[in-house]
Amino acid sequence: MSLDERRSDFPALRDRPDGRSPVYLDSACMSLVPQSVLDAMGEYYRDFPGCGGRSLHRFAEEVGRRYEATREGFARRLGRSDASNIVFLRNSTEAINLVAQGLDWRRGERVLISDREHNSNLVVWQRLAKERGVRIEILPLSDLGEFDGEEFERRLADGIRLVSLFQTSNLDGQSLPVREITERAHDRGALVLFDGCQAAPHEPMELDRLGIDFYAVSGHKMLGPTGTGVLAAAPGPLATLRPLLLGGETVEWSTLTDHELRPPPYRFEAGLQNYAGIIGAGAALEYLARLDPAEMRAKEVALNRRFTEAMAGEPRVHILGPKAPEQRPSIVAFALDGVDPHDAALFLDEGHHVMVRSGRHCVHSWYAERNLKGNVRASFYLYSRPSDVDALITGVRELLARIPFSGTSAATTA
Repeated sequence: MSLDERRSDFPALRDRPDGRSPVYLDSACMSLVPQSVLDAMGEYYRDFPGCGGRSLHRFAEEVGRRYEATREGFARRLGRSDASNIVFLRNSTEAINLVAQGLDWRRGERVLISDREHNSNLVVWQRLAKERGVRIEILPLSDLGEFDGEEFERRLADGIRLVSLFQTSNLDGQSLPVREITERAHDRGALVLFDGCQAAPHEPMELDRLGIDFYAVSGHKMLGPTGTGVLAAAPGPLATLRPLLLGGETVEWSTLTDHELRPPPYRFEAGLQNYAGIIGAGAALEYLARLDPAEMRAKEVALNRRFTEAMAGEPRVHILGPKAPEQRPSIVAFALDGVDPHDAALFLDEGHHVMVRSGRHCVHSWYAERNLKGNVRASFYLYSRPSDVDALITGVRELLARIPFSGTSAATTA
């Protein structure tokens, strides 16, 4: 089955009463969910709505079996040979927080992040800087996508305990060389954490082979339900983390004065879990496993190029990040001279049924440094079509025609 034919698997893309189908170009924020995921979640509530890992009846046993099957599915997708190194959490934000707050930091130890990290990989370090004396080092990145290995090496020379970076940026779609970063960091004795939210939905990973210590993903960006995510960790580093929460299912035993924690991953999964969501995430992984990542990438690059080339003759349109669509296949972020990004998003939605994201994309720090209000971001996934991009192009051109402009370019100022 081709990717175009798979569009019918997604109920949210069905034709509406007016005969028009939605143009959804916001998958970098949240992907749509195929029917098989909805069915799996409904099956839990309908056929075996039990509590996994506690009771011994057939409902609970079936929940436990499927819960662990999803853990194994994430291990396969992410390239972890041992599924016990997959921790279920609500999202990548919680996964990053587990690492950040779970490490035993000493005052003066340093974490290295980039200058365009999502708030999830920024504000937790700012809190730790205030509360525990952790020092934050900032790695500047090129707007055009080149990675400066020598500059990275210089930053490592300052003595870094943890390197915490995105793999693919939700700001402009550029990707970092994870192998090079991991090898250089390990050579200097630093641990490595990658935010894989924008990468894992598009291609499988090989975390064990790459030697990555911690990897955070959100299920809601890879065809799964909200409230699902994982931390995929190497066994040694995972065992050093202090759990964020304690309670049911995290301990082997307890008395009124003491307790003993269970081994990972269970010590990190306190309380009743989101069983329906995790089972749904397992169905999403099964769906993704049937797709060809190379075919997905080729389609995303083609869609990105379609928009990029169409806008090449529009002097008021400024695309962020690398110039080549191949370097930002699933994301195209752009600013429009004389048009507020939120106004643009509303116009595209109401006038052309095109759904995009607008604003600062949870990377407020990058925009604040440049005195920019934000921009528009369109993002592509397996169900996106050339006609979706054409609708976006038509909407942008109509918007520019309706709003005349003579002033300073949005590429350089707010």
